Amino acid sequence: MTQDLRLTIAAELERTRARTALLTDAVDDSDLIRQHSPLMSPLVWDLAHVGNQEELWLVRDVGGRDPVRQDIDELYDAFKHARRDRPALPLLDPAQARAYVAQVRDKVFDVLDRVRFDEDRRLVDSGFAFGMIVQHEQQHDETMLATHQLRTGAPVLTAPPPPSSAAAVNGEVRISEGPFVMGTDTDPWALDNERPAHTVDVPAFYIDAAPVTNGQYLAFLDAGGYDDPRWWSSSGWDHRQRAGLTAPLHWIRDRDGWLRNSFGRVEPVRADEPVVHVCWFEAEAYAAWAGKRLPTEAEWEKAARWDPVTGRSRRFPWGDESPEAEHANLGQRHLAPAPVGAYPQGASPLGVHQLIGDVWEWVSSGFEAYPGFAAFPYREYSEVFFGGDYRVLRGGSFGTDRAACRGTFRNWDHPIRRQIFSGFRCARDA
Repeated sequence: MTQDLRLTIAAELERTRARTALLTDAVDDSDLIRQHSPLMSPLVWDLAHVGNQEELWLVRDVGGRDPVRQDIDELYDAFKHARRDRPALPLLDPAQARAYVAQVRDKVFDVLDRVRFDEDRRLVDSGFAFGMIVQHEQQHDETMLATHQLRTGAPVLTAPPPPSSAAAVNGEVRISEGPFVMGTDTDPWALDNERPAHTVDVPAFYIDAAPVTNGQYLAFLDAGGYDDPRWWSSSGWDHRQRAGLTAPLHWIRDRDGWLRNSFGRVEPVRADEPVVHVCWFEAEAYAAWAGKRLPTEAEWEKAARWDPVTGRSRRFPWGDESPEAEHANLGQRHLAPAPVGAYPQGASPLGVHQLIGDVWEWVSSGFEAYPGFAAFPYREYSEVFFGGDYRVLRGGSFGTDRAACRGTFRNWDHPIRRQIFSGFRCARDA
């Protein structure tokens, strides 16, 4: 069992690093060091940062080894420097960053060969620290993918198109009232904000069978939704006016309709794909216009995990097995959301589709601790973000890796953010 775990961890580390290399080798050094948006770090910062986190947790903490580059710790501490300020720092250049992450990885494999996965040492039990680092790097890979979407110039990333729709999906699904188990105590690589498992009693509600599509969102836009304050909260309307929002990010008005810039390729907006790059305020306004609302976080998770036949909560909508290509659009396998109905094998028992992958889904809930929450292994992963104006996103996107996505996984961001791969679906009271 221990050897199987070592092999699994090694494979996940290598698979993840291959994706990081794809994202950073796709551009020349000038693109790596350039800041493509003040919302994002230079790609070279992300590259060295994932190596620095790997060194801190796996080389130093788990392995007890001497530091590789203790002198750069502050440069790559995400809490020390805002993203907009990072280009002015004395960062490692691309060659130095690549050499650094390779040196750290060599030491990590040496640690992996020798570590004991002691159950009484929580940091290494079931390989948790290694899983945390895999997820951290994959999260930064998705951030780098979002940076690629913001860069200008000729396209550099390629991927096959997502599959076509295989099932007609429309309307709503009724989720009956009653309790279900939210969160987890059993997933070995689940992060602290997903814990502990706890029972939540949810009133009956309806939820959209699929995410809101571009075609549905266009109806809101064509009806003057961006110009009518009736549909917007006061904070949302203030932001819409201040930011000059008129359509989802990366949409371009053409005399024949709407186009979108997708990783450097300008193409028509597809009506059957989930809308992406909308902020929480836009999602909230659309839902109000449609006579609905955004689901709560508990409603979203019940729709995604609750099996009405067994009464238990699954790991994913389709079951407990990890995502495969037939279940969900994950892992940068494609560079766009898939049309609604493309993954019938990934639907929940009640027929809710595409809850995992395609687009992160905004929910109405703020980011708060679950009852009995305990920070682990450090407060800065989750605890310092609780409260404030953060809103939760669930389900992952086409840029989220399977290692960093499950039915309990929680993402969060400010309600004005839309450079992320964010969409939504609606709900209403039963």
